[in-house]
Amino acid sequence: MHYIPNTDEDIAEMLKVIGVESEEELFSYIPYLLKKSLDLPASLSEVELLRHTMELSERNNNLQRVSSFIGGGSYHHFIPSVVSAVLSRSEFYTSYTPYQPEISQGTLQAIFEFQTYICMLTGMDVCNASMYDGASAAAEAVLMAFRHTGKSRIIASRAVHPHYRQVIETYVGGRGGSFVEIEFELSDGSTSLEALEEAIDDSTACVVIQSPNFFGIIEKIRDFTEVVHKHGALLIVVFTEALAYGLIRPPGEFGADIVGGEGQSLGIPPGFGGPNLGLLGCRLDYLRNLPGRLVGETTDVNGKRAYVLTLTAREQHIRRAKAASNICSNEGLCALAAAVYLSSLGKEGLFNISKINHLKSEYTKRMLLAIPGVRLKFGNSTFNE
Repeated sequence: MHYIPNTDEDIAEMLKVIGVESEEELFSYIPYLLKKSLDLPASLSEVELLRHTMELSERNNNLQRVSSFIGGGSYHHFIPSVVSAVLSRSEFYTSYTPYQPEISQGTLQAIFEFQTYICMLTGMDVCNASMYDGASAAAEAVLMAFRHTGKSRIIASRAVHPHYRQVIETYVGGRGGSFVEIEFELSDGSTSLEALEEAIDDSTACVVIQSPNFFGIIEKIRDFTEVVHKHGALLIVVFTEALAYGLIRPPGEFGADIVGGEGQSLGIPPGFGGPNLGLLGCRLDYLRNLPGRLVGETTDVNGKRAYVLTLTAREQHIRRAKAASNICSNEGLCALAAAVYLSSLGKEGLFNISKINHLKSEYTKRMLLAIPGVRLKFGNSTFNE
């Protein structure tokens, strides 16, 4: 066995203790017929192996050759090469958030910048160091509402991604809460405000809507804010395509209390469905209930700028079972990718790429409508769905 310094004397002593004569005797229970040599081809040289694997990979379609219109939270966008260049540096190449911030200033600064960008993108006062994906971020947002309001009734629009609703319902069920779904308008695909007014009451902890929703429709968030807050509940806005907020105004500007969603489109390739990046932010009123790591800026004893993990009393390594969530680490490497991606684009670049996405999707719809028999389910302008 490589790298394990077992001498012959060590092996003999271990075999004696467990009562066998030889190492082969340890495997005597395996039927003889199964001990045949595998029917494998001859070994290949490095260049032959590379050629063989390339031939195998060419049997697959990939998003450089074909276009994917699946959407729903996994998107193929151009990623500047600087993203992978920074991610590949050994100083950053770990998914963990440091526990010893004083020796990890570079990583903490990167996470701090990430938090700042996501606050700007969503219009929230504070964002954490990331969640696992959009669905878990949405579910954790609901648990935040549980803790803050002391209520356990959840209302969610059926225009929210079905996977998000399934995860939320699972989380809610584990806490003994109730989960109610309201319909969307069949005429335009937006969440029915009338249905919300009928469903909501003073026992409601929060209302979850998605904008752009599962159909790509931009919801009228401000209309929902007034109804939700009137009943003492929180409005949670989720999303699957973060690029949309480079073009449309963020949920925070319309009164959303908590925002959570998927950040995969910010510099992370689809990668057969992962890894993804959960984004979660809130207003300062709910900061103590925000799960996950938070990086803050301070000054050291010499008056120089420094970064620290702040408000850690909310977290698992201190509070144990009473912690704000069960997230231990986070998607730190993916968060770094998003930070590098957003910083490389800048505000104008993000606006331009979001605008291109919107214009191309509208152009695609027009071309499809030119085909006899094709019609739009909803006539509204949409974003990437």
